[in-house]
Amino acid sequence: MKLKNFLLTGFLTAFTQQMTVAQKMFNEMQYAADKTVFSLISPTAPTLRIYKSASATDAARTITMERSGEDKWQATVDGDISGMFYTFDTGNGECPGLFAKAVGVNGNRAAIINMGSTDPEGWDADKRPCMESPTDLVIYELHHRDFSIDPSSKLKHGGKFLALSEPRAIDYLRKLGVNAIHILPSFDFASIDETKLSVPQYNWGYDPKNYNVPEGSYSTDPFRPEVRIREFKQMVQALHKAGIRVILDVVYNHTFDIKNSNFQRVYPDYFYRKTADGRYSDGSGCGNETASEKPLMRQYMLESVKYWIQEYHIDGFRFDLMGVHDIETMNLIRHEVAAIDPSIYIYGEGWSAGQCALPADRLATKANTRLLDGIAAFCDDMRDALRGPFSDDHKGGFLAGMPDMEESIKFGIAGAISHPQINMAKVNYSKAPWTNSPSQMVSYVSCHDDMCLTDRLRASIPGIQEDELIRLDLLAQTAVLTSQGVPFILSGEEMLRDKNGVHNSYNSPDAINHLDWDNLTKYPMVFNYYSGLIHLRQAHPAFRMGNADEVRKHLEFLPSPKNTVAFRLKDNAGGDAWRNIIVILNASKTAQPVAVPKGKYTIVAEKGTVSAKGLRTLSTATVSVAPQSALIMYNN
Repeated sequence: MKLKNFLLTGFLTAFTQQMTVAQKMFNEMQYAADKTVFSLISPTAPTLRIYKSASATDAARTITMERSGEDKWQATVDGDISGMFYTFDTGNGECPGLFAKAVGVNGNRAAIINMGSTDPEGWDADKRPCMESPTDLVIYELHHRDFSIDPSSKLKHGGKFLALSEPRAIDYLRKLGVNAIHILPSFDFASIDETKLSVPQYNWGYDPKNYNVPEGSYSTDPFRPEVRIREFKQMVQALHKAGIRVILDVVYNHTFDIKNSNFQRVYPDYFYRKTADGRYSDGSGCGNETASEKPLMRQYMLESVKYWIQEYHIDGFRFDLMGVHDIETMNLIRHEVAAIDPSIYIYGEGWSAGQCALPADRLATKANTRLLDGIAAFCDDMRDALRGPFSDDHKGGFLAGMPDMEESIKFGIAGAISHPQINMAKVNYSKAPWTNSPSQMVSYVSCHDDMCLTDRLRASIPGIQEDELIRLDLLAQTAVLTSQGVPFILSGEEMLRDKNGVHNSYNSPDAINHLDWDNLTKYPMVFNYYSGLIHLRQAHPAFRMGNADEVRKHLEFLPSPKNTVAFRLKDNAGGDAWRNIIVILNASKTAQPVAVPKGKYTIVAEKGTVSAKGLRTLSTATVSVAPQSALIMYNN
């Protein structure tokens, strides 16, 4: 590890020195009241076109840009042209450039605006909510439309950024207890026609068009460029005031297509990887993969991430298919972000969707997480041990009573670190620990791009009844929320949401993806359990140790019957009022006895109920855990 850190430090120093000469390479439009300067990186001389509106047929001005350096072009337009629009054309079709910061409807033309005018009142005073350790986070993943579009939400701005600024939404998130929301792609994406928002349209948004502009369909007026920007900021501001961080889902690994992408129109074939035989590589599974290892793409990602932090006050990033990107680029991003604020959290999918054109040992995959400084990955080991493999919706895991899942769950509970009580030979996917600290592991059982938890339980346990489904749902989230690392839940799971069994609902209608807020009245015990667990976790540092040595010192697994996992957080320090905490997960259909250190215990979670004040006390050396449920108790 010392050698790795030495080499990384040397590389970072060289890169930082290089970048001091070339900061903001993609600052393509610099507006001032007396003149606006346009710049572009391209191998071909571009034509700049100025339009009076986003829909004007003819350009008001056409300007041939002049060379300002190798592959660099510039043009200056005198006078105040605020409110107008522009495009670049290098002979491959007009586009808004690579780094547009404001666009017109559907993102085909960039807008000329004063970004300062988009700041809501008090934006300068907006502060990132405090966080001592990444393991203090409880992340809630949501899609803007899913969360608020249903009338049962009673939110005025259904499907819009502003819904998350409404008191009802804020109060709900605070009551649940989450302190970070992960918003699915919220940059300008290609699949929604913003001129026809009265027509039902839906997409998750993993089809990038303009990476640095908020999506217009989530604004109240996509025709006015400043509106989407201001409303996004209002959303962030409201959440920050409530103590909730905002994590942006970023999709730098591919574009919607190649031919019509801004990358290809400006600098053909530079930004994409190709295979040895000249074909476009498709590690993203979307027809292309970007080349993060190339200097311009690397710098583009760095500038984009920093721009979202500085302009929109974003608190973290989830990298879609992070395994497509190279390790060096991800470490550089972490380094640059830490210089702004080290508490900004970065994590991603530690895999690709297909084979990449770059060697596996250079990619930011889960297996290489220990080479990623301060970057986390999702733990599919624990996820699939709990509910069954991603590759087969009908095959179950621990929750369905499948044997030999215990070691994989223990691995997730420990934060994917090296732990003397875990037999890595019995872990389902990973045969070696892949984190340096628990903060590098994101624990979860469901997310947007798969069946939600209830649908998976129905698919893997034929004939399951509602009472059993609820028991197993709560059991699964107990494993997630009492594990070390950073817990992550899909929005609506606390409402017992379903998606009618649809696995990949990326373009399914609202009828499939929406949250039914009436479920809160129908299943109040589900919300109360989720909320109780979250608040329990946040109240007790023992559940969220940020250091691997501390975990090894305090986390002890207890012997238990098959289809159960039991562990003790012992001799807890760090301000934890509970000296010893025991958690037992029982997936079997019968009550199970588990031997525990003899003592007087207070039970705080049992049979689907959580109470920090305690449900009952007992003095025992053996405790019986109810079928398909979890038990949490403590003594001092």
